[in-house]
Amino acid sequence: MKELIQRSRKSFTVVQPLESDVPDNVWVKCPSCRELIYHKQLAERMKVCRCGYHMRLTAREWLALLDEGSFVEYDAHLRPTDPLGFVSPRETYIDKLREAQRRTGLADVVVSGVGSIEGCRVSVAVCDFNFIGGSMGSVFGEKMARAVERATALGIPLLTINTSGGARMQEGVIALMQLAKVNIALTRLAAARQPHIAVLVDPCYGGVTASYASVADIIIAEPGANIGFAGRRVIEQTIRQKLPADFQTAEFMLQHGMIDMVVPRGELRSMLAKLLRLYTAEGRTGARPSESVAPALVSI
Repeated sequence: MKELIQRSRKSFTVVQPLESDVPDNVWVKCPSCRELIYHKQLAERMKVCRCGYHMRLTAREWLALLDEGSFVEYDAHLRPTDPLGFVSPRETYIDKLREAQRRTGLADVVVSGVGSIEGCRVSVAVCDFNFIGGSMGSVFGEKMARAVERATALGIPLLTINTSGGARMQEGVIALMQLAKVNIALTRLAAARQPHIAVLVDPCYGGVTASYASVADIIIAEPGANIGFAGRRVIEQTIRQKLPADFQTAEFMLQHGMIDMVVPRGELRSMLAKLLRLYTAEGRTGARPSESVAPALVSI
């Protein structure tokens, strides 16, 4: 019997998988339901889990909303500098910028250009939260303002997809000046009778929410997105009151009239196309809206 057991042990070998045999990013665990999702399937759903949880997208991934091959990028050469010579105990601002640029492949937070959605031309500016928390600095504001001015000059609508933690403290008052600069540019867009459609995604806080994102003609948010100016804990400590569990969520903001609609990511492209057709006189031409088009938005 002892010999039989030894033989049976020798007849089996355990093969350890090589590290190269297991590809990276095959499965993704949903932060909400904790279910493992095949990475390819998740990408096809634009990172929306079966439970409905919306995971964060990069700026490049958001461009999938546009017609394939229609996007032309502008102002990619703009790069931030260190106007204040900011130094923290851990690292310099320049070091922080270089690390963010290496990790994300972006020069700064915003990717901007011109594309189309179902044939309707639109000036686009998309934020990426992975770049220093989507913070608004000088290049962020400059690229956003140029996207607005481009929409004005071409006579086409403006689409912004916004996620941010607020103004970039390493640039001080220069960062805060961007809030006013972008809003001033938007007044010229309004004078040209072209709309600004803002999409707010998780998270969207600080100066971005307090400035251009909140004055858009149509404000759309994703389900469950956190939107506000100051954070929940800061507000609770200031007013010394406990806030509702759903405070600052997209649904809470819609209920209190701060946004116009909550749209799941899978329906966003078709909704944007509908809005663009309503706002333009001839839908696909980018012409200025007629007097009879604007009132139609009230019923949406």
